[in-house]
Amino acid sequence: MTLTALLLSRLQFAFTISFHIIFPSFTIGLAAWLAVLEGLHLASGKPVYRRLFAFWLKIFGVAFGLGVVSGIVMAFEFGTNWSRLSAASGPIQGPLLAYESFTAFALEASFFGVLIFGRPRVSPRFYFFSTVMVALGTTFSAYWIMVNNSWMQAPVGYALQNGVFVPTDWPAILFSPVVWVRFPHMLLASYLSGAFCVAATGAWYHLRRSFTVEARVMLRMGLFLAAVLVPVQILFGHWNGDYVHDLQPAKFAAIEGRWHDEQPAAEVLLAIPDAATESNRFELSIPVLGSVIGSLSLDSKEVGLTSFPRSQRPPVLIPFLAFRLMVGCGLLMLVVAWLGSFLESKGRLERSRALLWATFLGFPLPFVAILTGWFTAEVGRQPWTIYGVMRTGDALTPHLGVGQTLASLLFFGAIYLLIFSFGTRYIYRLLRAGPLPDHDEHPPANPKRPLSLPGDNEFPEEVRR
Repeated sequence: MTLTALLLSRLQFAFTISFHIIFPSFTIGLAAWLAVLEGLHLASGKPVYRRLFAFWLKIFGVAFGLGVVSGIVMAFEFGTNWSRLSAASGPIQGPLLAYESFTAFALEASFFGVLIFGRPRVSPRFYFFSTVMVALGTTFSAYWIMVNNSWMQAPVGYALQNGVFVPTDWPAILFSPVVWVRFPHMLLASYLSGAFCVAATGAWYHLRRSFTVEARVMLRMGLFLAAVLVPVQILFGHWNGDYVHDLQPAKFAAIEGRWHDEQPAAEVLLAIPDAATESNRFELSIPVLGSVIGSLSLDSKEVGLTSFPRSQRPPVLIPFLAFRLMVGCGLLMLVVAWLGSFLESKGRLERSRALLWATFLGFPLPFVAILTGWFTAEVGRQPWTIYGVMRTGDALTPHLGVGQTLASLLFFGAIYLLIFSFGTRYIYRLLRAGPLPDHDEHPPANPKRPLSLPGDNEFPEEVRR
């Protein structure tokens, strides 16, 4: 394989977005969890919700910072590596990315400051309102990103003028049917990431026999939420497949590992696709099921990759395998969530060490599913950057050298590994320390007394008096 500026630029963007997407997906789910905890504390007054809120707020802060840092780099890459794309699609992608930045920083970050510093300075209701605004900000941020990416997957509402994509119908862009299956799909994936991380933390504490009250709440709420959301996520995943089937038939054929037209079509469960021979090795398939999945029919004709010119076919191996990994993770999450919720309803969950271990070890599943889902979508879109109208090679910055691209890839790789190793290490230390009692859990009888300084308690009583 020859190293080219195009290949290295694709690897660089894939590397940075793979790191970045982990943290926003986690914080979107965690922001919603924080809002729920604060609402429960406001409604019930139970201290356990306050302790859990303070605990997860620290983790949210670290993950939020890592997400911001990793996302900034991708904005630079649009200029350094993909300047032709930026010049051609700027009238559409520019406003969408600007709205995302405005949402993330003006709404999400502003109210996040209230969460960090405002507990003793604002009313409980306004503090709860701030948690909702942070959750809403993360949701809006995801919406704008998904609108942008969905437009690249299925461009609508534009006119091509002198090589520039000019918006002609913003409602069509913002409310495309593709957006309204892909955006909920991503949002549900984020909620599942938060749910499984919370449940895994509760399972970990149960296995260590520590923080039993908090562990019970985390385990129960995390598994119950996942048990409800996984089937809904599978449904939206099917609807995503419908849009790919109708609008991106070459990608759909690659995902299915289907080389030739079939009527009725079989569903390939496992295989090793071989592009050189245009066939699958060691194929395991189920007759007719491919037509049922593709068209809800027992005898529909499903298109194969050989119906497309080689220059318009995506790579097959990555979308084929990544899709099956994503589906496999989803099914494993379904089993863990449903079985755990059933045992919890019978009062036997905490005594089932096998399921506690499965829940604890299952926390990477939603992240693996998110990454493999993005690999399926983005690699399957090739050779197009804007599907059907702009090829990836035409989006590259002109005269970009191999040496400089390789140097930036290695530099970004080293910096990301350094920063994120410290970040994840710190999150691990927070998780290991656990949800400690909050110093303001029991407010004083006289709420009008002056606020104490952070170091006041270090002095003797007579000095403080």
